[in-house]
Amino acid sequence: MFEQTFKNIDDILHKDAGCSSELDYVEQTSWILFLKYLDDLEQDKATAAELTGKPYKNIISPEFQWATWAAPKKAKAGSASEVGRSVSEVELDHQRALTGDDLADFVNIQLFPYLKKFKTEAESPDTIEYKIGEIFSELKNRIQSGYNLREVINRIDELRFRTHAEKHEMSHLYEDKIKNMGNAGRNGGEYYTPRPLIKTIVKVVAPKIGQTIYDGAVGSAGFLVEAFEYLKNGGADGRPNLSTKDVETLQKRTFYGKEKKSLAYIIGIMNMILHGVEAPNIVHTNTLAENLSDIQEKDRYDIILANPPFGGKERAEVQQNFPIKTGETASLFLQHFIKILKAGGKAGVVIKNTFLSNTDNASISLRKLLLETCNLHTVLDLPGGTFTGAGVKTVVLFFEKGAPTQKVWFYQLNLERNLGKTNALNEKDLAEFVALQKLRAGQVEGPETENSWNLSVRDALSGSPNTYDLSAKNPNKKEESALRQPEEILAEMRALDEESADILNAIMELI
Repeated sequence: MFEQTFKNIDDILHKDAGCSSELDYVEQTSWILFLKYLDDLEQDKATAAELTGKPYKNIISPEFQWATWAAPKKAKAGSASEVGRSVSEVELDHQRALTGDDLADFVNIQLFPYLKKFKTEAESPDTIEYKIGEIFSELKNRIQSGYNLREVINRIDELRFRTHAEKHEMSHLYEDKIKNMGNAGRNGGEYYTPRPLIKTIVKVVAPKIGQTIYDGAVGSAGFLVEAFEYLKNGGADGRPNLSTKDVETLQKRTFYGKEKKSLAYIIGIMNMILHGVEAPNIVHTNTLAENLSDIQEKDRYDIILANPPFGGKERAEVQQNFPIKTGETASLFLQHFIKILKAGGKAGVVIKNTFLSNTDNASISLRKLLLETCNLHTVLDLPGGTFTGAGVKTVVLFFEKGAPTQKVWFYQLNLERNLGKTNALNEKDLAEFVALQKLRAGQVEGPETENSWNLSVRDALSGSPNTYDLSAKNPNKKEESALRQPEEILAEMRALDEESADILNAIMELI
């Protein structure tokens, strides 16, 4: 039901003059979907309050509720009343349902300004009221035709978010839409990190309930969503048995993020809400605009999970916030993560593989900082094509803050296929790495296999003094026969031809 509805909505938006790409489709679907989800959430809360004999006060005023402007209902022909009837017994009241210019004007002139006010009127930023205000302060209705808008609303009104199965299916399909944004002419990694990779990183870092988890480049909130699912399902033990206090901790005091771009910020909040975090602690801000010297102990986090943007550049004034000056966005983020991580805290960060070997002063200084202040215990070397459309090779750095690095365990993911849109990374691809990493945990060295090896930092420094080069080649990989040059092959063919001619001549002389 959900999948077909999304396809139908994309077809409608494709015809609208205000929507020109997959980015627009996701953005416009998101705000309407959010209001429908909010309506279902309010109905559930009202029902729960009624069962306990407590009053419930709606978040949204009556005139702006979904059932008033978006989908007013009436009893179907032959039914006496719509009250208490099932969904199949009621239908849209076309006389009361706005459409055309009336609908577009209501949404643009009345609904959006009303919802924006929630941000200033909310009691605190960690409430769903505040998030409503933030969302509708950051976007606008781009659907120009009120008739197209009516069609989209009707489609979304068919969706239900009442059961766990419905919410689960909805959240996964929304993830698929985020993934498709990578095909809209932008870097796919900007919004979407492959979920098998995120799940693997979460398993290795292994957060626990009670720890704070942070992503300063939150994007579509994939890391926070997967960490929430991991903890909700029992964490490393896999035995979900959460207390009421645990549930409250996960909802309010566990997940934190920052995002610079408006669309990514909206999608990140929506993604977390659809996965069950009602008021995500995600802030719309440029993380790198924060001066590192201003970060205090109270600002630090236990766990960092992140994939900072590839290839971005920051202005000179932003670079002044960091002791190691560089325009490379990912390098600035890595400094930020090291600083904001608590002593004893753990991190899993995706970064371009050139970080391991770049010879510019900033890269060398950053590697030195990482190795001297953190234990970089594991590096996962990923194949090209892991990030669809990104065009770069990446590694994942796993480190703990507080003690210098002595040995780094490398795992090189070698697959017998090329990765791409139709042949993406999956969890089975990473199963060996996860299994070997469990053996590595708590040990000075990791297991040596054809795909994994250990690098002593002391040995690395002796081979490349003062560069802190970490670009070690896999010493355990079987050597492949080197391809010969064409000239060499042609020379051998000529020699064989000459030898054959000599033999033929000798035979002819004997005849």
